Amino acid sequence: MYKLPALSDRHSDPATYPPGIAFMDGQYLPISEAKISVLDNGFLHSDATYDVAHVWKGAFFRLDDHLDRFFAGMEKLHMSIPFGRAEMTEILHNCVALSGLQDAYVEFICTRGTSPTFSRDPRDAVNRFIAFAIPFGSVANPEQMRRGLHAAVTDLVRIPPSSVDPTVKNYHWLDLVKGLYAAYAQGAETAILLDATGNIAEGPGFNVFAVKNGKISSPKFGVLMGITRQTIFDLCDELQITCATDDLAPSELRAADEVFVTSTAGGVMPVTKIDETSIGSGLVGPITKEITEAYWRMHEDDRFRKAIRYP
Repeated sequence: MYKLPALSDRHSDPATYPPGIAFMDGQYLPISEAKISVLDNGFLHSDATYDVAHVWKGAFFRLDDHLDRFFAGMEKLHMSIPFGRAEMTEILHNCVALSGLQDAYVEFICTRGTSPTFSRDPRDAVNRFIAFAIPFGSVANPEQMRRGLHAAVTDLVRIPPSSVDPTVKNYHWLDLVKGLYAAYAQGAETAILLDATGNIAEGPGFNVFAVKNGKISSPKFGVLMGITRQTIFDLCDELQITCATDDLAPSELRAADEVFVTSTAGGVMPVTKIDETSIGSGLVGPITKEITEAYWRMHEDDRFRKAIRYP
C-alpha cells in the first residue's frame, strides 16, 4: 500500500544568501528569511514593479528620484501599498541601518500579490510591498571596470513600449536573459538588444551611451528612463559636454570613439569591445573617465545624499 510522504510544517531552505536585511509584512528579517508565496502574481506572472537605489559611504544617492519613479510605476499598474513616501523612506533607511552596510544595493518592490480565492482578476489581489538591503554590487566586476566590458549586439528585439511600458521598471527580463546567452555564445560578457526599428535599445539592467567627436548620444526609444542615465545628462550640462538622445544604429555604436553603459548597480561602466570590434583605442577613453570621476564626486554633494542613521 502506497504511503504518503510526511508533511513538513515549515520550509527548510538549502540556499545560501548574501548578508542583508529585508522588510515585508511589517517585519524586518534577515535576508535568508524573506519569502513570498508561490501564489503571488509577482512570481507567477511577473506582475510587479520595483526600483533599486544605492547607498554609498553611508548615504543614499538620489533616493527621491527613485521614489518618484516607483510611485509613478505603481500608479500606472493600478497598485497601492499602505505606506506613504515618508514611511517608505524610513523603511529603506531601517533596512540599511539594521544591516550595518555602508555601501548597499537597496531594492523595493510592489507585487500584485495574492487573492484569497486565487482569482485571476488582478483587482482581487492584495498588493504586497517588499524591501531589502544587501551589499552593493555592480554589473561589471573590478577587472571589467579597469579594462572595459566586452559586449555583443544581439539580433534580439527588446519588448516594445506598445507591449510593456519601459518607464515602469518590471521583471519582464526573458528577452534580456536570452540576449545574455546569445552574447555568452559569442564569447562576450554582456548583451545589447535592439529596438523594433533595428537601432540600439539597452542591455540587461543598463542604458547605453556612445561618444563620437567629443559628443555623447544615447538611445531615446523603448528604454528605461534610468536614474543614472539622467545623472549623466545632468553631469554633461555641468561639464559642458554635448549629450543628446537619438536613434543609434549598431554600426554607429561600433564606430564610436568610446562607449559606456550606466546602471545604479555599478554607475558608469566602460565598454571597450563590441562583437569583434575594439572601440576607439581599445582602452577606457578620456570622456568616460571624466564622466566616471564626476559621477562619484556627485555622491559627496549634499543635494543628492540622504545619510543613514546607524545604531
